[in-house]
Amino acid sequence: MMEKSRRSFLKVAGIAAIGLGASPAINFASSDSRGTAHAVKSKNKEALHARRWGMVIDTGKITDEIAKSVSKACHKAHNVPDFNIKVDEKKYPHTRPVNHKQEVKWIWEEHFDNAFPDKEDEFLAEKFHGLPFLVTCNHCKHAPCVRACPTQATFKREDGIVMMDYHRCIGCRFCMAACPFGSRSFNFRDPRPFIKKISPNYPTRTKGVVEKCDFCAERLAKGKLPHCVGASKGAIVVGDLEDPKSEIRGLLNEHYTIRRKQSLGTEPSVYYIM
Repeated sequence: MMEKSRRSFLKVAGIAAIGLGASPAINFASSDSRGTAHAVKSKNKEALHARRWGMVIDTGKITDEIAKSVSKACHKAHNVPDFNIKVDEKKYPHTRPVNHKQEVKWIWEEHFDNAFPDKEDEFLAEKFHGLPFLVTCNHCKHAPCVRACPTQATFKREDGIVMMDYHRCIGCRFCMAACPFGSRSFNFRDPRPFIKKISPNYPTRTKGVVEKCDFCAERLAKGKLPHCVGASKGAIVVGDLEDPKSEIRGLLNEHYTIRRKQSLGTEPSVYYIM
């Protein structure tokens, strides 16, 4: 048994070593040996740029309807599977149910006590308990997932966006263990049969791959804002956190905001107006 475990470890270590010697397959950016990415300049002159991308979510403007609309727009555009969909098991025998609940999500609703456990108290205003809080990858300044990934499948661009290279992911899920926000999902099954209509504008994933929000890097490269911004009816704003004249900095100057689990020191780039 010990010898078998040793062989398994060496196999994973070998795969990781091979991954470290390769280049990221996704064209949005490339990374160095420490997992810090260098942004690839888009050929499109209209591409949007920032020194550090960030997001502000106005909780007072988020309704259940808007929250569902945002999640639907994001998931549809990025081919996020819905494992609640019934598929033809004869046609896809490998999609038979597993023994645990599966869910892949990029942006979703969460209760206040789950989103901000360190800010919960017994006299918290009742309105906060009823609000739908949208949560997603925080694209942290000090992202622990980047340091945990052995193959650089998870890497951070110079503009602050934490990316996923699906071709380099070996499914070790170290990044999921390192992320304190639960922002990553793992495909235990082939996700493709569980996509109602595949969008040709974004790659689908395979079984054994981790995925998460990538700040719509593919849209920023074309001069377009993330899908969530358009679906939020003004409740979500993205921009350059390091530009004092940007809209997002204006909102941070005008309103009281909080971030998730700030005490951990990851420096999340997603802010919530309370």
